[in-house]
Amino acid sequence: MSALTLLLMRHAKSDWGQPGLADHDRPLNPRGERDAPRIGRWLAENGFAPEAALVSSARRARQTAEAALEAAGAAGAPSRTTRRLYGAGPEEIFRAVREVAADGQIPGAASPLLVVAHNPGMEELAARCEGSAAPAGGGTARPFPTGAVAVVACPGAAWAEIPAPEETNTLQVVRPRELK
Repeated sequence: MSALTLLLMRHAKSDWGQPGLADHDRPLNPRGERDAPRIGRWLAENGFAPEAALVSSARRARQTAEAALEAAGAAGAPSRTTRRLYGAGPEEIFRAVREVAADGQIPGAASPLLVVAHNPGMEELAARCEGSAAPAGGGTARPFPTGAVAVVACPGAAWAEIPAPEETNTLQVVRPRELK
């Protein structure tokens, strides 16, 4: 059976310095602006340049995805932004991947697929994808700080058919602070 690669990324560090700004509208702070492309370069250097992206509509998530995709050399990859990833739990994130692929909003077998969303949903999903074994490439999904990415192998030939998170296999978890 073939496998697809899912890249679960928590948005990079956001700016809390504008009182009264709605949470959905918060931008990245300077650290986030540094970390998002750092992860993007790591993805490219390790053979995980995204072929497509599914991104929360929150400003910080969109900025994270744009910077990571550009640094990975994938700025032209098909990308879909959706509010349903804002505050989504693990099941909703996986359901969004399946449904967006099934209706053609992203290519059904584009792999790797970058998903940029928020905690606690991303950390919970990344931990569930580990199953009972630690990732082969090292690290675990907890903690899953801003800018972290989990590289997950998903059995199947199309995103619309991926199984439950527990039937996937986390290959590696990388945090911005671990990169030079």
